Amino acid sequence: MTKTITATEAVRKFSEILNSIKYTGDDYTIVRGGKPVASIRPAETHAKALTLGDLPALAKTLPSLGDETERFMKDLAEARKRQPHMPEKSKWA
Repeated sequence: MTKTITATEAVRKFSEILNSIKYTGDDYTIVRGGKPVASIRPAETHAKALTLGDLPALAKTLPSLGDETERFMKDLAEARKRQPHMPEKSKWA
């Protein structure tokens, strides 16, 4: 989203503007005398936030393990065996 601000406002709120750019991806157009003089925007694009629901689709894009698949599955099974058991009822629930 592009926001328009005056040069004076940009000076007074520079840290706040940088945070807005960093965390929300906002773009700013800075005006002086009613005319645009500069733009400030994120240096790099933000990756889309993913959820657990996105995991199956993401997994399909990963390269195949090929000959290593069976060994990897055995390693996963072994790791699962060594994991501590979760309590049946969480005291935080």
